[in-house]
Amino acid sequence: MEIGRLRGSKSRTARLGIDQTEKKCTLPGFMISVQALRVEFGPRVLFNNLSFSVQPRERIAFAGHNGAGKSTLMKCIAGIIPPSGGQISAPKGTKIGYLPQEGIHVKGRTLWEETESAFGETMALKKKVERLSDELIKMDPRSSPYGDLLEEIGELELKLYANDPDLMKPKIESILKGLGFSEKDFTRDCSEFSGGWQMRIAMAKLFLQQPEVLLLDEPTNHLDIETQIWVEQYLINYPGAILLISHDRALLDTLCTRTIAFAHGRAEEFAGNFSYFEKESVLRKEIRLKQYNAQQREIAETQRFIDRFRASANKATLVQSRIKLLAKIERIPAPERDDSVMNFKFPPPPNSGHTVALIEGVSKAYGPLQIFNNFDFEINKGEKFAIVGPNGAGKSTFCRLVTAQEEPDSGKVTLGHKVAPSFFSQNHADELDPNLTILETVEAVASREAMPQVRNILGCFLFTGDDVFKKIGVLSGGERSRVALTCMLLRPANFLILDEPTNHLDMQSQGVLQRALLDYPGSVMIVSHNRDFLDPLVTKTLEFRPGQQARLFHGNISYYVDKIAEEKSAGKNLAAKQPAGRTTDAAVTPAAVVPKKQSTPGVSRKEQRRLDALAREAKTKILAPLEKELEKLEANIAQQESTQATLSAAMSSDEVTANPEKLRQTTNSLEKATKALDLSYTRWSALTEEIEQVKKEHNL
Repeated sequence: MEIGRLRGSKSRTARLGIDQTEKKCTLPGFMISVQALRVEFGPRVLFNNLSFSVQPRERIAFAGHNGAGKSTLMKCIAGIIPPSGGQISAPKGTKIGYLPQEGIHVKGRTLWEETESAFGETMALKKKVERLSDELIKMDPRSSPYGDLLEEIGELELKLYANDPDLMKPKIESILKGLGFSEKDFTRDCSEFSGGWQMRIAMAKLFLQQPEVLLLDEPTNHLDIETQIWVEQYLINYPGAILLISHDRALLDTLCTRTIAFAHGRAEEFAGNFSYFEKESVLRKEIRLKQYNAQQREIAETQRFIDRFRASANKATLVQSRIKLLAKIERIPAPERDDSVMNFKFPPPPNSGHTVALIEGVSKAYGPLQIFNNFDFEINKGEKFAIVGPNGAGKSTFCRLVTAQEEPDSGKVTLGHKVAPSFFSQNHADELDPNLTILETVEAVASREAMPQVRNILGCFLFTGDDVFKKIGVLSGGERSRVALTCMLLRPANFLILDEPTNHLDMQSQGVLQRALLDYPGSVMIVSHNRDFLDPLVTKTLEFRPGQQARLFHGNISYYVDKIAEEKSAGKNLAAKQPAGRTTDAAVTPAAVVPKKQSTPGVSRKEQRRLDALAREAKTKILAPLEKELEKLEANIAQQESTQATLSAAMSSDEVTANPEKLRQTTNSLEKATKALDLSYTRWSALTEEIEQVKKEHNL
């Protein structure tokens, strides 16, 4: 089966030897069971004796540095590569959908045809019903085959009704638009879309297929902020289980309730999101170190006793007893050396004038596509701002105009006095000499002052030990991007332009870069959709949208997201006040077409009674279910508040604080209860607003 498509249980069994019999499914209700799994590549063992299960609707994060085995495990579960040992079990009929990081290329079909193929079984069923119906017309209604065929068509139509083919079109439209496609894209051939958009096509198909288990490897890498938020909300409400690899901390913290962390050939489970894992892993390391040191003291003490009295006949029995005791001790392995957290500082930037860059009346178009039209903007000394917007809106073009890599069609771009820019883009990775080593490449661009930092900064971006002697030509695309980023950071500059710098960085490397940028005194312009990375850094956000003038928001990414949400909410309220005939893309809801209760001028009494009846019907059909849901939700909130209060009180009790395991469990339960209560509050707010809107529209 193709990567990115749905993987049925049959193909996984063929590839992996997955046991799907009832006998092996010993965990009730589980979707996947991984038992004693081992994966190795030559002498290197990624993980050994790994066991865990995935329950329905669970959200599990895979954590760890690049190369620790996260993607490999996901490919094992998806059936892409076989494990070296152990087994993966799934109940019969379980469907698993897998989205890789990259490598999906579709052509020869329109976007609509490709996404519609997600409903392949339903479409095949529909065509079969149509074919048999045509055959039925030609048959004698009194014949026995006619009755048999009629019965077969009836059974097929029941299956077809269960899959509801009439809902396919609105589902496809909703998901494609949510992922950033426009209606004019629906008829385009898939080959016209770039790699990032190809990944969105694959994601759309998986969402439409709704497999019981969804495997997502860096799903937000190629998404703009608005699409990220849409995907995040979609995944929160997804009916199946989700296994997720991501370097987007905000997504991991919002979505996941379990974390499996990979490091030093081991895998550990944590009953919480990524932030919980970070805190809990530090605590576990401290406990393991204390246990190891205590055991080492005990072993040393016993060994000293044996050495001291080994030659004494009076102590022979005691010595032999201690020797046997020492042999029986189950040795606690020495704690692994922590991955050292390295830091670096940018070379001191040369001084510059107050104005860093001045964009005056700039216009830029590619054929009929107008990117900028008479655009004015000014960048001042010390400013750090983010550039956001949908793909194709002009973010990278703006960077190339500022750095003079492209010329505007009209207008001018002027750099300020003594401004020394340094630009990182994904394309720079392709310009590296494939015959040089990583170390030679970086040393060639480093200044004399920065030369002592070369090995340190390479370590920050995951090139340690003998890795620095690898040739550029043997590196992956992500590794080449990290080398290009390292080269850029070592050049003395007072104006940094970074185009998607975190795409190939793990959490630790992102933290290193973030801390360095926080201390950097020069100007910074970052094209990125990584909310957690940007929020502490930037104080302004520049938004580009196709066909619109750029807008500047005086705040970080969270501020920008809140403002956009406010604008959308205001737009919806405004649209609700418009006459039904002015509704555009969104489907007209029943609330938009049911007449209001008050008397309508020029309408007879009989007609007025009919309109009033329709209004009462609207109240029954629309308002009553909403009020019923609100009543149930308020009862749940009361129960959740009680649970939260009980757990909060337990946190301060002596019984819990004195027991580390109980404290951990109680903390975890309190976090889950608080998150559930927050979600309930959010739904309560939306529901009450919806009820008020319905009452207002129908004058109830």
